[in-house]
Amino acid sequence: MQELIRQRRRAGFVGRGAERAAFRANFELAPEDERHRFLFHVHGNAGVGKTFLVRELEQLAREKGAMTAYVDESAGSVPETMATISHQFAGQGHRFKELDRLLAAHRERRHEAEAAVATLETEEEGPSAGSLAVARAGLVGLGMVPGVGAFAGALDADRLAQGADRLRAGLSARFRNQEDVQLVLSPERVLTPVLLGELSDAASTVPWIVLVFDTYERTGPFLDGWLHEVMTTDRHGALPATVVVVTAGQRAFDTARWGGFADFVVDVPLGPFTEAETRGLLADKGVVAEPVVEEVLRLTGGLPVLVSTLAEARPADPHGVGDPSATAVERFLKWEQDPVRRGVALACALPRWLDVDVFRVAAECAEDELDGLYGWLRGMPFTDERGARVRYHDVVRAPMLRLLRMRSPRGWAELHGRLAEAFARWREEAEAGLEPREFWAEDGWREVRLAESYHSLCAVPRAALSTVLADVVTVCDYGDDVARRWARLLVEAGGDADVESVRVWGSELSEALAEGGVAEALRLLLSRARGDEPWRATACASRGDALARGGEYERALEQYDRALALDPDLVRAHRGRALTRGGTGDHEAALDDLDRVLALEPDNPYNVILRGEYHRILRHHDEAVRDLTEGIRLDSTSDFARASRGAAYERHGDLEAALADLDRALELKPDYAWALGRRARVWRGLGDHARQLADLDRALVLWPDWGWGHCERGDALRGAGRDEEALADYDRALVIDPEYASAYASRGVSLSNLGRHTEALAALDRAVELRPDYAWAVCQRGTVHARLGAYDAALADLDRARALSPDDEWIRTSRDRVLEESAVRFSAPPRTPGDPTTSPS
Repeated sequence: MQELIRQRRRAGFVGRGAERAAFRANFELAPEDERHRFLFHVHGNAGVGKTFLVRELEQLAREKGAMTAYVDESAGSVPETMATISHQFAGQGHRFKELDRLLAAHRERRHEAEAAVATLETEEEGPSAGSLAVARAGLVGLGMVPGVGAFAGALDADRLAQGADRLRAGLSARFRNQEDVQLVLSPERVLTPVLLGELSDAASTVPWIVLVFDTYERTGPFLDGWLHEVMTTDRHGALPATVVVVTAGQRAFDTARWGGFADFVVDVPLGPFTEAETRGLLADKGVVAEPVVEEVLRLTGGLPVLVSTLAEARPADPHGVGDPSATAVERFLKWEQDPVRRGVALACALPRWLDVDVFRVAAECAEDELDGLYGWLRGMPFTDERGARVRYHDVVRAPMLRLLRMRSPRGWAELHGRLAEAFARWREEAEAGLEPREFWAEDGWREVRLAESYHSLCAVPRAALSTVLADVVTVCDYGDDVARRWARLLVEAGGDADVESVRVWGSELSEALAEGGVAEALRLLLSRARGDEPWRATACASRGDALARGGEYERALEQYDRALALDPDLVRAHRGRALTRGGTGDHEAALDDLDRVLALEPDNPYNVILRGEYHRILRHHDEAVRDLTEGIRLDSTSDFARASRGAAYERHGDLEAALADLDRALELKPDYAWALGRRARVWRGLGDHARQLADLDRALVLWPDWGWGHCERGDALRGAGRDEEALADYDRALVIDPEYASAYASRGVSLSNLGRHTEALAALDRAVELRPDYAWAVCQRGTVHARLGAYDAALADLDRARALSPDDEWIRTSRDRVLEESAVRFSAPPRTPGDPTTSPS
């Protein structure tokens, strides 16, 4: 049935002959031919027929044997776009099994990411992966940095890097393997190469592949950069040359991004139909009387959707076309004589989208008429079916809404109220058995909540506005993309209901989100608060979270303080302040906050585990073991608590207890890289260097960008006399984090062991420059000076090292040895003629 409907609609396709001919001719040119084009961009104002044209181009491609996929704004991200492509190709006999598996894993891990962020790990040795590129990729991939433009660039680079390190460590501690971490931090980096591989496999079985991206004004913000990378670089792999891409949106391509690639792009601007095209469409529908045609031309201005709507009615004379002063709605429905259908068309313009359930509520028709009326509406030229939903063309819906609102304000409010009640009922059904945090994280639930809010704003805007703004505060916890949907909702509802205050709220929130992400949106909300809003404390805490994730710790702490001034018992503010203080290294103050958190929320095992971890970092051994043991009692499945307690035991010297805990952590989570690294330290203490290296090797397979892990393995290799191999690990650690003092110091020792003393001194100088109180590095530099015969410099370093760490027996022994060497050297007899030994003078 669907195919027959498509065929009939295609048979009535009129106009756009040049565009169709150019697209069809492109398939006659081999990809190697310089005349072949790889991308067609259709653009023009709403209502000019962009979707109708690209659907026609898709069918032309299929006639050429192409495998095709069509994506519109129902996809809200690059991973969702890939899922749409995969689903449609499966329907054409080409399953992308590996991509589907990874997409399913991405969706699952994305939902778990918020919990993973809460378990951020802070290494006492400093950041384990400090590159700014990783920082931006990680935080921006999670939507935790407000934008990738100027605002993100203005953040303190070191803090941004530290935040990413902590985020990566927290996610790695929670998820089973490194692929899961990357699926959250930067899903496009993991998924895109797989998509390209699947496309390459498919390209070997079909002559062409055509990808259509419609409503690009909505999808372009997240698709354009990705599509540009995929088509113009080999960053993600090879895109088959037989792929042709079609995009369609209201705006032309960004010349700053695509201007240098004009030789493979076809720009397809669409305007209203020409007079000849309009006449052709009318003639195809049997409308040929010149007075009627002239009236249609005058009323429609050639806008395809209006021409098509009027042509369907087949008016016989100018009077049937309607009075020139008739409203746009009367033009759309002028010749529909059935009052029931006219009423249904108007009523069903109220929802932003329709399915059968929404249609039933909006149309209020008899059940035995429902299928017939819904089928009629779906076939109207001003509706477009996308998936299981029907949407009106904007150019038609807008005047219908104005007509309904102006003709009967009370009827308008009543219809929207009825729809709001229906969506509220469906929302409550979806919430059954779930906690608020669970259903807020669900896209399907949020879609229903958005629809409920839209209709409430249209029905009772002043009463609904405060509720919707409270929702904005809540959705800011879920990232910029989700918050933007609520801002867009306010813009649309304010415009449709003609309520300026609602529209302005939406516009200003949209601008704030574009400028500074959720942190700026929350600032706007708080700056406009009257003072009695119940969400103010939560908004301050949420803003603190956003600032902390962006590395702006001082501003974050101010927001937590403000939240607690409004609500002293707000647990998330105490916990957020504790995590932020921990991020700045102020773990003592963080412990005070966690004491308060536990007093308010004693049964949450994460709270006591986090306090135990901070005690561990501060080397409060007894307190750390106490809290982590209690955390394990409350949550026996916590791999993080087991690993943390194992690390505490290892540092305290209780190696058997440490080994038991770390073994258990790895039973709970076999791919727990941090636990493997800590267990490697236990093996080192037990003298089992083979197992030490085995654990470090496995950890670095799971977490290849772990600087601390590379430095640890370098130390293990150096201890085994394998200094050349150790240098490779130290170098890798320094690529990951160019300011990793321990890696410089260890690298210096290996260089000295290899006789490269001058290079060794340079590495040790850099380590001491980064950490002036680094006693071990100062002592090692003194030893290298001694090897070069520079005893004054050697003793100066060894005295300084001893002052920094007076109880270190190894430093004392090293100093005594150098003193003996220097005494022997300077008490030697004068050299005789021919003696090559350097004179003491």
